[in-house]
Amino acid sequence: MIDKNGLRSKLNEIITGLYCITSEEHSKGRGNIEVVEKMIKAGVKVIQYREKKKSLLEKYNECLKIREMTLASGVTFIVNDNIDMAMMVKADGVHIGQDDLPIERVRELVGEEMIIGISTHSPEQAEDAARRGADYIGVGPLYRTYTKDDVCEPVGLEYLDYVIKNIRIPYVAIGGIKEHNMGEVLARGAGCIAMVTEIVGAEDIEEIIRRVKSKISRGV
Repeated sequence: MIDKNGLRSKLNEIITGLYCITSEEHSKGRGNIEVVEKMIKAGVKVIQYREKKKSLLEKYNECLKIREMTLASGVTFIVNDNIDMAMMVKADGVHIGQDDLPIERVRELVGEEMIIGISTHSPEQAEDAARRGADYIGVGPLYRTYTKDDVCEPVGLEYLDYVIKNIRIPYVAIGGIKEHNMGEVLARGAGCIAMVTEIVGAEDIEEIIRRVKSKISRGV
């Protein structure tokens, strides 16, 4: 079982390696629960639930089940955007965007134990997030991505370079990262990368996760 009171103090251990994100519309007909089950079996240690198009009740029921699964397997569970959902299912964290509620207000709502991550797209946003109390940041999109309707233009690897050199809180490199280009990201020194369609859209989810994790551990 995860010790929730100690999670924020262990972020450097949590935000490392492969960070998986759900996306049912890209999962080749498989539901989020099935995909998460395969992620857990393959040894993923952090999973973010991101679902834009379902009803609140559908998302709530899925999050309840995923919370049960992740607790049983010691996996950190992050909910994207829906702060109330994260609180209701007692998730380990919530991930917000630049247009969501201010970090300070989110902290007031979720308390001191819950992890707060925020997407950033520029050095200014990264500095702002660190200063205002984010626990970790998303850095990207590094490459063009089509998993979100409102995604911004790619920020490029130079922004990742800036974060690695200047930002002291954990970060996740994200956006268009695939098995074929992950070596470029790792070569810059990234210690944690997020993948969406490359994982959920794979024919064999467990196999690609094992391959990707092996490449991350070898830095290639």
